Amino acid sequence: MTTTASIPAVTSSAERLRYGGLVAVMLMSFLLVTAEFLPNGVLTEMAASLGVTPGQAGQTVTVTALVGLVVAPTVGLVFPRLDRRSLLVWMALAAAVSNLVVAVAPSLVIVLLARFLLGAAISSFWSMSITVAARIAGPERLGRAVMFTTAGASLATVLGVPVGVMLSEFVDWRMVFALAGVATALLAIALRSQLPTVPAAQASSLGLLLDTLRRPGIALGLVGHTLVVLGHFVAYTYVRLALDRLPGVDGTAIVVLLALFGVGGLVGNLVIGLVIDRTFAVLSVAVPVVIAASVASMILFSGSIVGIGVVVMLWGALFSSWLIVVNAWAGHRMPDRLEAGGSLVVVGFQGAIAIAAGIGGVLVDAVGVELVYALGTMALLVGALLFGISNRARRASAA
Repeated sequence: MTTTASIPAVTSSAERLRYGGLVAVMLMSFLLVTAEFLPNGVLTEMAASLGVTPGQAGQTVTVTALVGLVVAPTVGLVFPRLDRRSLLVWMALAAAVSNLVVAVAPSLVIVLLARFLLGAAISSFWSMSITVAARIAGPERLGRAVMFTTAGASLATVLGVPVGVMLSEFVDWRMVFALAGVATALLAIALRSQLPTVPAAQASSLGLLLDTLRRPGIALGLVGHTLVVLGHFVAYTYVRLALDRLPGVDGTAIVVLLALFGVGGLVGNLVIGLVIDRTFAVLSVAVPVVIAASVASMILFSGSIVGIGVVVMLWGALFSSWLIVVNAWAGHRMPDRLEAGGSLVVVGFQGAIAIAAGIGGVLVDAVGVELVYALGTMALLVGALLFGISNRARRASAA
């Protein structure tokens, strides 16, 4: 049953808007996403150090997603009354421990076990991010507040992962994870001091999650969202291998190309964030179509570094904006069930990452990166189609 009590109390006055809290949330997004996808940029070094294949090393991304797939719909059940500010603080500490263990792990098995903690932290953060954003900024500025959260993810691609790759050229890749661990531990202090209290919503039950899925267009839209994320990550998880195909490419060129992906993400984040509250239905179809074209072009333009530079910027801009699109979609379609909507989005997100990294790892080792990118393109196009159908179903139900 829907109740107004399920919506956390929010502040609507501009003078009470806590920008410090928004920045702290943005930094948490930055550090978590950096840690999650740092293996993408140091894949070859990590694989050589641990004595495994690149496909096996790519499973460090898979395990974080698998854990997240379980944590996202259950974190509200496990901590039904815990203040969400305290939950984010504890998750920052868990991510710090994960990174520090990876930094000293002697084998892939220990690395994978450590990444379990990171997966729990990531899913808890994203599941609660819409609720926290609404608490800080108010429902009328939800899209703008979500923009801060996704800006952290974009910064991770423009600064976090590329800088991690650059540092790995001068120091051991393990030191990069150690630095990420220390930074995340310090962030826990900022979260505790800058975030307001965020009481738990009453929308934290499996029954309510299932009931939310029965709303017109919601289940179909979430399937489309899952396919969009699957298509992106089946390609992005192994972007280092795709970039290695470029003639004459070296470590510096790869850092620049990864940075261009993030630059595009920052631009897309800002542009889409300003218009998302009015255009999320249209963008939910247009964005994955353009991402699909970008992924396909990574193979078609593999002979030109300049061409790939343009493609990765476009790809970064559109996928960064997808994070805003799907969160705004959930917030506006399920305003009375923010935690439920956020959890369902994360379930689709992490499930897609797990499948993408797992299947991609097998295919990369067996048949090469080209087929992986072709499958990613197909998944993105089907996801766009399903979102279009879900929007029509929503309008038909309203009529």
